[in-house]
Amino acid sequence: MTERPAAYILCGTPRSGSTLLCGYLAATGVAGAPDSFFRTQSVDFWAQDWGLPETLRPGAAGFDRAYLDAALVEGRGGTPVFGLRLMRENLGDMLGMLDHLYPGSPGDTALIEAAFGPTRYLHLRRRDKVAQAVSRVRAEQSGLWHIAPDGREIERLAPHRDPVYDFAAIDTQVRALEAYEAGWTKWFAAQGITPLVIDYEDLADTPIEVVSDILAHLEQDPDRAQGLTPAVAKLSGAESRDWVQRFRAQREGSA
Repeated sequence: MTERPAAYILCGTPRSGSTLLCGYLAATGVAGAPDSFFRTQSVDFWAQDWGLPETLRPGAAGFDRAYLDAALVEGRGGTPVFGLRLMRENLGDMLGMLDHLYPGSPGDTALIEAAFGPTRYLHLRRRDKVAQAVSRVRAEQSGLWHIAPDGREIERLAPHRDPVYDFAAIDTQVRALEAYEAGWTKWFAAQGITPLVIDYEDLADTPIEVVSDILAHLEQDPDRAQGLTPAVAKLSGAESRDWVQRFRAQREGSA
């Protein structure tokens, strides 16, 4: 009999719906407050947000332990379960930090469980990689990454500029996303992990059912998914769909 999970890792790729899913899971009140605590570019932000002393920054003695302890508190969100969102490109950095704290662990999953306790894995995918790539290119160009259901901007990373169709940029992102996805699949196989697979398209269409399944996988009450509403809204529209069709036609024409 497996131990009741103390943690889960939401293994995703950029623009796969992870922000949407993290919001749903946090809103259940029993599945932590998952976020990207081990995103390399965000470590300084989190360290400051958690009030770690200025003397405790990456590379300083004691930083890794203080950072992990603070991440565990934040990711639990007052619940018994620690939630973590992790992109494939940040897996190595996270494992490197944990290895400093728990050297000699016999494999990645043992290392993760030494830090987080018994851990379950969710694999969030997006079946339509072209649409996913278009979403990322448009976000990078426009600077706008997420909006609230009422249209308010809730995450902007650059000043606004109008998106411009770019076949090469979309193609680069499709290839990168496919590589990240393959990287997760390879890692799961190497570690003997059977994750709960979630497709973005299902999450968008039937969120209550998807979140209920996740809660059951985490041995929490599935009924806590009832009545959930999204914290973010779709940014895609007619122009995004036009880009997808245009890209596919252009790629087929050059084949």
